[in-house]
Amino acid sequence: MAELKDLLQSADWKAEKHVPVIEAPAAVKKGEFLEFKVVVGKEIPHPNKTEHHIRWVAAYFHPDGSKFPYEIGRMEFNAHGEGVEGPDTSTVYTYPVASMSIKTEKPGTIHASSYCNVHGLWMSSKRIDVLK
Repeated sequence: MAELKDLLQSADWKAEKHVPVIEAPAAVKKGEFLEFKVVVGKEIPHPNKTEHHIRWVAAYFHPDGSKFPYEIGRMEFNAHGEGVEGPDTSTVYTYPVASMSIKTEKPGTIHASSYCNVHGLWMSSKRIDVLK
């Protein structure tokens, strides 16, 4: 039986449309908010149709020296062209991007995950330093 950690996929986001890209500065000043985005399909657009879409993204922050990460946020994307007449009959489609902010006293790593209804779970990480 596979464990969840074995199901998380990762790749170079410039060549793979499923990878959640973390758009964040490499460092933030102590006491200031770090604003960042998680985007899926940044370089290569991901399909957004009823039968193939990104359902959600989530972000976590793991401060250096902490045993566990903190969940920062999660965004669900629910408009994939479904309409009362059936699949892909609507003109409403979401784009898989989520904006978030955190304040931290410690450096650490942002971890992001995304879920494609056809190709499963994807992840990426980005190191964040804290300047004094």
